[in-house]
Amino acid sequence: MADATTTDGSFPDIAGMRYEDAREELIAIVAKLEAGQAPLEDSMHLWRRGEALAAHCATWLDGAQAEIERATRPAAAAGELHADDEIFDEDDDS
Repeated sequence: MADATTTDGSFPDIAGMRYEDAREELIAIVAKLEAGQAPLEDSMHLWRRGEALAAHCATWLDGAQAEIERATRPAAAAGELHADDEIFDEDDDS
């Protein structure tokens, strides 16, 4: 296989990939696996790489979602209380 794999089975090249590139490679891997033409050892390698790519894409998406939520959350006025503030938490010591 042409992919660089470390002895522990990780793929260090994935960490530096853009979301779009990782997604495109993941789509290609899924197509190869669905075709069922690769030998078992190659299929297992593709599957492991696909799992790593899927995790990388999920990390990108989670980060993007968090950034959007931060950007769209209204700024709280100083001293303003919200229902999710600690002061409203139930006290279990009753």
